[in-house]
Amino acid sequence: MKASNHHHHQTHLKRHEVHQVIIAGSGPAGLTAALYAARANLSPIILEGDQPGGQLTITTEVENYPGFEHGVQGPEMMEILRRQAVRFGAVSKFETVTAVDFSKRPFKIHAGDKVYYTDTFIIATGARAKMLDLPSETLYMGYGVSACATCDGFFFRNQDVLLVGGGDTAMEESNYLTHFANSVTIVHRRDHFRSSRIMLERAQNNPKIKWRLNQEIIEVLGANDDKGRKNVTGAVIRNLVTGAIEQVSTNGIFIAIGHSPNTELFRGLIDMNEIGYIETQGKTSFTNIHGVFACGDCQDHVYRQAVTAAGTGCVAAIDAERFLAANPMIYGYEPSHDQTDTIMEEEIPHHP
Repeated sequence: MKASNHHHHQTHLKRHEVHQVIIAGSGPAGLTAALYAARANLSPIILEGDQPGGQLTITTEVENYPGFEHGVQGPEMMEILRRQAVRFGAVSKFETVTAVDFSKRPFKIHAGDKVYYTDTFIIATGARAKMLDLPSETLYMGYGVSACATCDGFFFRNQDVLLVGGGDTAMEESNYLTHFANSVTIVHRRDHFRSSRIMLERAQNNPKIKWRLNQEIIEVLGANDDKGRKNVTGAVIRNLVTGAIEQVSTNGIFIAIGHSPNTELFRGLIDMNEIGYIETQGKTSFTNIHGVFACGDCQDHVYRQAVTAAGTGCVAAIDAERFLAANPMIYGYEPSHDQTDTIMEEEIPHHP
């Protein structure tokens, strides 16, 4: 921004009325962004959102996060990350962003009936796995039902598992699961596939992969083991052509029918791909709006791991810190009478 546009960085709001950083979302990305922003003395506010702790709170054992040699429970790990951020001055609020005004800086963020002003805004709203929407599926989520083969495949060594889906993710995850499982049976509602031909052929050529086409899971079955811990024991499967219903025994059911990013709120404001994942610029966390950054699964549909999300959370905090240093604000600005046409708050340039 040119130095001559000095009036662009003025607001009538007082310093204490404007936060330096607000973060929406509290998974590994949001909490790591909060940790870095807090240590940079930016006193970030975390608006924790609808699912505090994010997707990791619906997993049980996390064994692939560096530093936890013996694994850690997902919810416990998020609690540790939250305490670490708060220790350095982050403020955690169990509120959900309901509307945003990015037309000028400071940005105006609504969380229910509360209004916050902030100089920078970090979107870390994550994604959610698409599920079958069965009550029994919810009951056994993390106890044999999984939405992440990369996370949980390891727990199903030498077992026979089911996997639901027909796209590239389903083919990729079934192949991955055969490294551990004795067999993987793909359950798919149709007899044709959305997946690319190369991925499909790779799965078809894998002797450990079996197929149940034109079929769907209508119920997840489970029981408690001798320690009182619940586990999946099988599934009820319906044939969509014949209507026949069959009970199949299994210890693992993987749902691989895709993810939805939690970005509906920013549609039309922030550049996204056709599915709704936020577009960030190069290796940065910059969005098309100056001062708004995105990190974690709301902008990553490829890797979707806790450690990669945390990495981008760090990136977003550093980007925000440098942005604040390069774009200082004048607070409590009162225009004199002959300058009433001065722009009161910075107009946000849109990147091409």
